[in-house]
Amino acid sequence: MTIGKKISFIILSHGGNRIKQLSVPVSMFLLLALVSICSVTILGFVLLDYHGLRQQVAETGRMAQRMVDQQNEITQQRLQIQSFAREIDTLKESLVRLNRFEEKIRVIANLDPMAEDDNLFGVGGATPEDLDPQLELSQGHEDLMRDMHAQINELDSASHRQQSSFGLLLKKLEGRNNLLASTPAIRPTSGWVTSRFGYRTSPFTGRKELHKGMDIANRKGTAIMATADGVVSFVGNKNSMGKMVVIDHGHGMVTRYAHLSKTLKKSGERVKRGDIIAQMGSSGRSTGPHLHYEVQLNGVPVNPAKYILN
Repeated sequence: MTIGKKISFIILSHGGNRIKQLSVPVSMFLLLALVSICSVTILGFVLLDYHGLRQQVAETGRMAQRMVDQQNEITQQRLQIQSFAREIDTLKESLVRLNRFEEKIRVIANLDPMAEDDNLFGVGGATPEDLDPQLELSQGHEDLMRDMHAQINELDSASHRQQSSFGLLLKKLEGRNNLLASTPAIRPTSGWVTSRFGYRTSPFTGRKELHKGMDIANRKGTAIMATADGVVSFVGNKNSMGKMVVIDHGHGMVTRYAHLSKTLKKSGERVKRGDIIAQMGSSGRSTGPHLHYEVQLNGVPVNPAKYILN
């Protein structure tokens, strides 16, 4: 009900009786209505912005997680690249060892050394430097990957050269079975190498002198083996060498085993590579249990290390 410039509100009870009448000026009512409309509108915009902000926050969170996942994936990929680089270095070392093994076989079989053209990494080719996988994971790995690609190509070529070289070597060895069986090719005993072939200061005289063999130390009684097929040419005491066994392998090749505690073969007896011929000791002029092992070619002492393949 409108009375003049006021709007009256009548409050009734449940029974319909008037309880209270409230009169509000029209201007104030319009102001209140306008404020209410503005408030509802503002609240609507606020709720709309809040909803949009929540969506943006959620999307930002998802993007951040995707970035974390991508960074973790990149890190794993870089770790794999570093692992592959180490495997390439290991493969390269294996190829070089095979090449050295071939050189040793050629020495033992008295074959011509490999020609320069047969170099593992080509004519005048040096072994590629090891890759450097120890990079920070935050660094780019593009240079390392380029180096890996280049070395894989080099190793592929080198492996084919080594395969071809082994094939030629095998053909040359097929007609030399007797010579190979009579050529020292294994360690004569187990233990630790305490002195190598070459000039050294004598532990007895203090003077520099040629050590004509290799000393291998272990416990007294350790088994001593023949390093190639042959015939025992001497068994007995040999001055400062103590108890000794000498085997003639033919083709000018002789091996000597000294400072023994016990000999197990007789002179004139034929032995095979790997046969146990004696036991380690400290007889003769010795500082402790060890084997003095010599290889002689045409009466001249040579480095026994060149005649050990195992």
